[in-house]
Amino acid sequence: MALIVSVGLGTVACAPQEPARKAVKDDKDRKPAPEFELKDASGKVVRLADYKGKVVLLDFWATWCGPCAIEIPWFVEFQRKYKDQGFEVLGISMDDDGWKAVTPFVAAKKINYRVVQGSDSTADLYGGVEALPTTFVIDRDGRIASVHIGLSSKKDFEDAIENLLSHAGSGKDGAGAKPGL
Repeated sequence: MALIVSVGLGTVACAPQEPARKAVKDDKDRKPAPEFELKDASGKVVRLADYKGKVVLLDFWATWCGPCAIEIPWFVEFQRKYKDQGFEVLGISMDDDGWKAVTPFVAAKKINYRVVQGSDSTADLYGGVEALPTTFVIDRDGRIASVHIGLSSKKDFEDAIENLLSHAGSGKDGAGAKPGL
C-alpha cells in the first residue's frame, strides 16, 4: 500500500525530506539565473533583467498540469502579499497550444502576475526542465537561491521568499551579477 501511495503522490512523496533542507542555498552556492526574452499575452517582450533588485519566483508550468493548478493560488497570494516588498512572480507557460490555452486559464484562475510563453529552449537554459511544475526562487542579485521540482509545499516557498526579502542582496542593480560566487 505504501508503494501505491508513493507512486500516486509522485514527487510529493519526497516531502518528508524537505524540512531538513535550508529554505535557500548559501550565497556561495548560488548560480546566476539565465537571462531570457519571452513575450507576454500582449506581445510585450519580458526579460529577467526587468526584475533587477527583486526577489523573483520563476514558475515553469502548464494549464494541463495538476500540481501546477495546486500551486498557482499560492503564487497569486504571494504576489499580493509580498509585491510591495520587492517580490514578483513570473509564470512561464510551457503549453504547446500557446495563448489559446493559457489566456482563458489565466482569467479563470485570476492570476495576478505576469505570464509569458516559454519553449524548450527556455527550459534548456534552466538545465532542461523535465517536470512541471519546476520553480526557481531568484534572489535580488539575480541568482538562483532555491529550486523546487514537482509539487512543493506552500511553506517551502514562503520560507524561501521571506528569507530572501529579509536580505538586501549584494547589489540591488545586479540581476545576473556574480558577486559572492
